[in-house]
Amino acid sequence: MVVCGDDGLAHRLAAELRGVYGEQVTLVVPPAERAARGPVVGRARAASAALLDRVVSAAVGGRPAVAGTAAAPAAAAGEPVLEAFELTEAVLAAAGVERATALALVHDDDETNIRAALTARRLNPRLRLVLRLYNRRLGQHIEELLDQAAALAYDGGDDSGAEASTTVLSDADTAAPALAATALAGTSKVVQTEGLLLRAVERPLPADSGPHTLALLSVGDPTGTAGGDQEPRLLPADEEVRGAAGRTAIVLEQVSTAGGPESAARGAGVVPWLNSLFSRRLRWSLAGLVGCVLAMAVALWVVTGIHPVRAFYLTLLDMFAIDDPALGAPLGRQLLQLLSALVGLLLLPVLLAAVLEALGTFRTATSLRRPPRGLGGHVVLLGLGKIGTRVLTRLRELNVPVVCVESDPEARGLATARRLRVPVVLGDVTQEGVLESAKINRAQALLAVTSSDTTNLEAVLYARTVRPDLRVVLRLYDDDFATAVYRTLRAAYPHALTRSRSVTHLAAPAFAGAMLGRQVLGAVAVERQVLLFAAVDVDGHPMLEGRTVDQAFRPGSWRVLALAGRSDTPADHVLAKGDRVVVAVTRRGLAALR
Repeated sequence: MVVCGDDGLAHRLAAELRGVYGEQVTLVVPPAERAARGPVVGRARAASAALLDRVVSAAVGGRPAVAGTAAAPAAAAGEPVLEAFELTEAVLAAAGVERATALALVHDDDETNIRAALTARRLNPRLRLVLRLYNRRLGQHIEELLDQAAALAYDGGDDSGAEASTTVLSDADTAAPALAATALAGTSKVVQTEGLLLRAVERPLPADSGPHTLALLSVGDPTGTAGGDQEPRLLPADEEVRGAAGRTAIVLEQVSTAGGPESAARGAGVVPWLNSLFSRRLRWSLAGLVGCVLAMAVALWVVTGIHPVRAFYLTLLDMFAIDDPALGAPLGRQLLQLLSALVGLLLLPVLLAAVLEALGTFRTATSLRRPPRGLGGHVVLLGLGKIGTRVLTRLRELNVPVVCVESDPEARGLATARRLRVPVVLGDVTQEGVLESAKINRAQALLAVTSSDTTNLEAVLYARTVRPDLRVVLRLYDDDFATAVYRTLRAAYPHALTRSRSVTHLAAPAFAGAMLGRQVLGAVAVERQVLLFAAVDVDGHPMLEGRTVDQAFRPGSWRVLALAGRSDTPADHVLAKGDRVVVAVTRRGLAALR
């Protein structure tokens, strides 16, 4: 295996392949990466740890908080490391791409990865390629192009290129569902597969718990001291689940259909375009005037006895002051005409306001919305970069109200926020008053996913001073540091939900699975561990083919959840050739399935 990258994902992926799957790995990194990454991350962690000690020690009564400051990820012992400024043909050849089984290109720049992938495919048409690309549409085209190039290389009848494949992944897409789900207590962790929507929720186990329990959560010591936690159990045996009644677990649910990615942007109601054009107050004013017109038309019909349609027509004439005075008419008719004229006078400013507001909406369609008054129960999202944009989209797919905070007026996620009509506060989150503008005091959760560990930690600590019970989720670069922050915040605020997540930790299993030829559909974070969802072909697999769904279950390793594309899978269904199953699997279980 060859891994090429310029950030922590490359190191994490190389360690995953070597430590979990026992693969031989060559790591290709820029020359300055190992020398520069450590001090930079170390300084960020040192500043964050100092800030954490200073604020949390006060919260826990003066006791110093212990936060680890492990070094930046490094290559595993004995792992070949090649340093190169650019991924040229000579560099890829020196890394052994011509003899490699798989190549992962996980640079943060899409163009670098694409250029290297085209060169690698020419050097080795049998190579299994895994690319990290942020642009989804471009990724689909590149995947088709590289697969077609591999097929044409063996057009002469040689099938030795059958193993060749191209998989385009995004660490943002892989980590966003887990980050979004973690911020929502009671909101499901969702993994979308081929025609199937799987949903994992946290809940206490009933006495008659069902068979689809994915994990038993740890029984934690609120002080967070070492050794005080019972580790979570991934894919426990049925006997263990039956004996854990009342313990909090992650239980699998299934939903028949999933909304499209644009469902949240379309709005709700019978006429969503009316909501976008006119404010709520103006809509109520128009509705009141329409009600008055109908009431006067009915009154005119009752008083004069004329046809209801003619009564409605005469009411409109009176409203718009069209010359048809009720001279010589009964007193009731004359009074109704005067009332209609008065309502018509009231209607003119309302119509003018509607026109001006609609024109103003069109003029400000590209501007950012402000958080509305009275907003509450929302999620405050810090950062609209690569990760933040994907998290925002995921939250809106789940119809969760969001307020974004971004310091860069040119951030890539601002266009998505405008399209989804999400309120945005522009400003530095570390400055006083910015979080208050995002209504943090009435929010249900804070999700800090900026690219700066210090900014994320400082924002969370400040938010906790405003709302000690606020649910917070941090994105941190290093997993060891994320663990230290999680334990310290949990000790300082035992009654508030705190989660810290490393994007590289969440994304690396999916990239590793793709390099091994497994289609990893998603990941669910179970405290400090990761549970994967993968699609596996049953054909020729000794642990699956010829067994029932129940017999194929291996506690602690994998469980067959469903047949791909089917909404129901009986437990006694015998897995046969041609079946493709969706499994929940641990990282070591995925290695064993291989």
